[in-house]
Amino acid sequence: MEEHEILNPGSLPGPDDITRVEIPNGIVVLARANFNSPSVVINGYLPAGSLLDSDDKLGLAFFTAAMLLRGTERRNFQEIYDALESAGASLHFEGATHTTGFGSRALAEDLDLLLELLVESLRQPAFPTVHVERLRAQILTSLAIRAQDTGDMASLTFDQLVYAGHPYSRPDDGFPETIAGITCEDLEKFHRYSYGPQGMVISVVGAVDPQKAVDRVSEILGDWQNSDQGEFISLPPISPPTEILTCEVKIPGKIQSDIIAGTIGPQRRSPDYLAASLGNNILGQFGMMGRIGDVVREQAGLAYYAFSSLIGGLGPGAWYVSAGVNPANVNQVIDLIRQEIARFIREPVTDEELADSKANFIGRLPLSLESNGGVASALLNLERYDLGLDYLRLYPDLIRSITSSDVLETARRYLHPDRLAIVTAGP
Repeated sequence: MEEHEILNPGSLPGPDDITRVEIPNGIVVLARANFNSPSVVINGYLPAGSLLDSDDKLGLAFFTAAMLLRGTERRNFQEIYDALESAGASLHFEGATHTTGFGSRALAEDLDLLLELLVESLRQPAFPTVHVERLRAQILTSLAIRAQDTGDMASLTFDQLVYAGHPYSRPDDGFPETIAGITCEDLEKFHRYSYGPQGMVISVVGAVDPQKAVDRVSEILGDWQNSDQGEFISLPPISPPTEILTCEVKIPGKIQSDIIAGTIGPQRRSPDYLAASLGNNILGQFGMMGRIGDVVREQAGLAYYAFSSLIGGLGPGAWYVSAGVNPANVNQVIDLIRQEIARFIREPVTDEELADSKANFIGRLPLSLESNGGVASALLNLERYDLGLDYLRLYPDLIRSITSSDVLETARRYLHPDRLAIVTAGP
């Protein structure tokens, strides 16, 4: 049976069952009911990411987000977790490049408790010194582990190489020396000048009436104002590599080398993003990791893993191939990766490859929306990338409309075997 005969677009979230309201202080609330589940999920973000970090305090946004649940003006660390545990609820915060995000889940009957803890953590964190130092020690330990991980170091170095001079070249969690230099005052100042209602988006999905959800968010967050909240950061332009750029990271004692070879791809809002994404699926994702996995891992037997990735976000994300290999096979694997990229921009993908990938993309959409958390995340992306409330219902036809020529032209726009950043990390 054809995939379009199985999928009913009307069953997907759309303008008739997604409530979107911008309350007077600028917070956007998205809500959708699901009374087939007894739970409710509240996800969201605000524009307080590492783009706001100075070079000497890199990791400050990440550090601040991780401190939010470690004590507020009303509750200490233990009281927060006791309240969550007693309700079987969860709440977490995470600092990223553009935003600080949050996710939470509870039974619908505990919606008010979840909102209270969320808002309290966002608006009234206490930054207790003892927990600042404990968290600093944890972050420094994770950075020490990162420095010994070949995959992590290949990824970090690739970003530094392909995004040289651009904010995307910096790791969100900083470096040991920058984390060591962050003070309680830095955390309080970052919170004071970066956290506020402007640019904040909240999605509420589950066993709650959408209008009630909007009303409760408005009641508990509608009075939040912050005249000190800074302006949003604009990304500077960035150009992809015009030649082969290489870097080798030596980590003694390792028995595996990790390779990343790639360039700068489209941002999520780009008109050619879906064609690039479909092409990437064929290049190194679908089945046994696409063409890359077939050639490098299955046929040549030279890699423990090999696949491609396309990271489309608010800015131009990376389009790259990753592989984990025996150090003796590094050069041979790099040659095979470049050969596959050359083939990918030389000849159209086959009708079978394109049909299989389209069916894969369309078929996995409803699967991603089976949970309240999946729907809540999807609603946030509709807002984050200005896709429109009807996007999920239009998506199957958007995918079906992509041709092999679209994939080829898009690949040629971004990929070239002689214009890549190539990083290896290993012994």
